[in-house]
Amino acid sequence: MGFIEEGRQLIQDFVTPEIRSLDVRLTALEKSVESLEASNDKRFTTLDTKVEVVQKTLELKIETVQSTLETKIDRAQATLETKIDKVQATLETKIDKVETKLEKKFDENHGQVMETLRRIETNNQILERLARLESKLQNVA
Repeated sequence: MGFIEEGRQLIQDFVTPEIRSLDVRLTALEKSVESLEASNDKRFTTLDTKVEVVQKTLELKIETVQSTLETKIDRAQATLETKIDKVQATLETKIDKVETKLEKKFDENHGQVMETLRRIETNNQILERLARLESKLQNVA
């Protein structure tokens, strides 16, 4: 058993201190990793908070711009509707005037046409009488 004892002693003399040293280093690394994780968690929490603040600020700005645009659009629409109403009223007035003038001219022309037709009818009657008289003259002669 001397060989086994010597092997054990060798392991205890050389390997065990190395294992203890590695265990200490590993523990130190674990603590360092935990510290880094905690630091990163704080940073992410801070970053999340900042992102939320920026997001809320942007949402408020967007709502303000949207409200302003809606107000401007409403004003522009009201202005355009007013202008359209004025133009429409002006056009209706002009159309009424033109209709009145056309009706007056139509009435005047209608009267003239009727008068011309009466004259033509009178002329036709005169021509018919003349034709009958000529016919009678020819019969007499």
